[in-house]
Amino acid sequence: MTQPLLQAADLRAAARLTTDAVAGIASLVEAMHARIASPLRGAGLGPAWPDDARAGGVAGLVYKTVRGVTHLVGGSAQALLALLDPVLAAPEAGQAPRAEREAVVAALNGVLGDHLAATGNSLAIDMRFRRAGRPLLLERHALRASLPGATPRLLVLLHGLCMNDLQWQRAGHDHGEALARDLGYTPVYLHYNSGLSISTNGRILAQRMEALYDAWPGPIERLVMIGHSMGGLVARSAIHHGAMAQRGGLRWPGRVDDLVCLGSPHQGAPLERAGHGVDVLLSAAPYAAPLARLGKVRSAGIHDLRLGNIVNPPSGDDGEHRCPQVPLPGGTRCYAVAASLGPSSGSLKSRLLGDGLVPVASALGQHRDPDRRLAFAADRQALVHETGHLDLLSSRAVYARMRDWLA
Repeated sequence: MTQPLLQAADLRAAARLTTDAVAGIASLVEAMHARIASPLRGAGLGPAWPDDARAGGVAGLVYKTVRGVTHLVGGSAQALLALLDPVLAAPEAGQAPRAEREAVVAALNGVLGDHLAATGNSLAIDMRFRRAGRPLLLERHALRASLPGATPRLLVLLHGLCMNDLQWQRAGHDHGEALARDLGYTPVYLHYNSGLSISTNGRILAQRMEALYDAWPGPIERLVMIGHSMGGLVARSAIHHGAMAQRGGLRWPGRVDDLVCLGSPHQGAPLERAGHGVDVLLSAAPYAAPLARLGKVRSAGIHDLRLGNIVNPPSGDDGEHRCPQVPLPGGTRCYAVAASLGPSSGSLKSRLLGDGLVPVASALGQHRDPDRRLAFAADRQALVHETGHLDLLSSRAVYARMRDWLA
């Protein structure tokens, strides 16, 4: 039995989001549903999708009803959708999640995740470690069963804004699986709500990492973290908060051997101000493209990504200013990879534009103010050309450099 794209609980949560936050969200979800239902058309094998694409059949009727009821009586749309539970089939036990649905939910969390979490919406992603989209229970015997070939080399991968752990697989390549094959690492993938503030995610991850460290099936000889985009900032934030909590018993921060940041905006991503960054990221999942209409809605995560903040602003700050710079963690080998859309002989403009989202200087931690500069060693920096922000996930040149660093 095929797992439905949107379950009854998802539709109820979307309806609640309509009432609570953004008028017309049901239309956005319907447009995404229509795109996923006809993937060939989205691949260019048919007429282009209009912005207000509509689903057909029973699904179209459901969305039409949701919109009408929401406009009339607000929250009662949830009660209406509850009646549809028998119609919308539940997924089979043990079935892997659909990549399309995971991408849609991740995109929603990126642009509205702080609101989803604050209102207890079921679409809000709870942070957890996963493999192949399945959550890992952080208990020693359970991990041994889920990861029968676990090695002493633990690799934690953190995705970026509006993305999810399944999207490390791109163009037939996955950095985590490649490092497992070539260097014997055991990769686990973090799945988190990228709309929360980076500091909030960092604090939560600090505790989750300690639980993972304690539950690992054997001794850990090497601990590596790789973060793409926002993921690199979340990793730095977690190490920072974890180090501050070491007096309370956290052991893992002092055991992080290597941290690799791929296109992470350490000094901020200016294009986020116009919502352009969200548009770029959503291009990774064409069926989530309708969410570009929400590009000017700025979640706490988007705000932090634009400024490069990994800790919360001082009490009373309006959030429009950069927080104090947090240095790179001591005792950890830190690496930075930047990308440029231009050629190797590119202009200053191509360096400022960078990978289409993050300027080269920001990804390398460079800043005119020495107090804000991050001290990545010269031999722990890399710049790849003719590469976009999302292409960092599939670049063979990037992987070759990481393999050399982590060998």
